[in-house]
Amino acid sequence: MLKTSKEIAVVALTVALLIAGQFALSAVQGVEVVTVIFFSFCYVFGVKRGVIAAVAYALLRNIYFGFFPQVIILYLAYYPLFAVAAGLTGKRLKKSGMHAALKIGVCVLVAAACTACFTMLDNVITPLYFGYSAESSRAYFIASLPVMFTQVVCAAITVGLLFYPLTKIFAVVKL
Repeated sequence: MLKTSKEIAVVALTVALLIAGQFALSAVQGVEVVTVIFFSFCYVFGVKRGVIAAVAYALLRNIYFGFFPQVIILYLAYYPLFAVAAGLTGKRLKKSGMHAALKIGVCVLVAAACTACFTMLDNVITPLYFGYSAESSRAYFIASLPVMFTQVVCAAITVGLLFYPLTKIFAVVKL
């Protein structure tokens, strides 16, 4: 698990930053900074710390935003997988001789794809949890597409613009 108080503090502060970022933009549907913050964290700190932060975030965010079982299921399924994807992306790209701009481009693509997967996973979990009919499930899916599009565009823009500075900050903290 986490071996030092510094590791615990960094994970705790990152989880607090994720919750604060989600709260700050919660009124604007589809606009978020959780993806870029969490992707950058996992890129620098790796899969293990990323999964720990993911589970903590998935559980603690419900204290503030309310307890919704399908959301807990969604977050506990998605964010650890996202941590694995971002952490492995970081592990591979750090070893590659790829130019920094290309690395950011790869990270933008991975983050955007993961963001789309979040909505797709929600489109499976929520209808199953509530027992929607096939027609209701289809309507739920169709209604999610505009928000998914906004989230994917937002993730691509924020990762494109903020990934490099955030990874530099996390790298300094990691030392």
